Amino acid sequence: MAFISTAGADDGFLEENRAAAGHIPNFVRTFAARPAVFDAWKQLNGAIKASMDLRRYELATLAAATTLKSSYCSLAHGQVLAENFFTDEEVAALVTEPPQDPVDRAVMAFARKVALEADQITQADVDELRTLGLSDADVLDVALAAAARCFFSKTLDATGTTPDPAYQALLPPTLLTALTVGREI
Repeated sequence: MAFISTAGADDGFLEENRAAAGHIPNFVRTFAARPAVFDAWKQLNGAIKASMDLRRYELATLAAATTLKSSYCSLAHGQVLAENFFTDEEVAALVTEPPQDPVDRAVMAFARKVALEADQITQADVDELRTLGLSDADVLDVALAAAARCFFSKTLDATGTTPDPAYQALLPPTLLTALTVGREI
């Protein structure tokens, strides 16, 4: 499940962070050794999400997660997109093909660049988003979503935390295959 031991984790912490589906996610077990960090993560991520449209947040997050080859985060956020905004086939295509919508395409490209080479972002990158109607606050939101995903995805991968087996039952095979971009379940 992970390269690090989570033995002796506080049962109260684990129960408090049980998934709505009833299982304790593998990422919760990983963070059980540092509950204050997990609480800070939830607060940070919640603040980022609160200022964004959910669809845009999920697109930026999926773009960053797939770029980072984080299966766990790709599966989680791909599932949200498939349940709320796109068909399974459309979400699977987002992993390798740019979206048709020019705003979605630019948001995902910007989030990928934040995740992989933020030092290479230029004024032109930001201006492209502006010409598509994003405000400076919107651009910041996309950058925050992608940068925060770097922390979470890299932590999970660095500790060997694998995606939850529950995804095998929750997602159709095509989507499961497309979103497994790094560690296997």
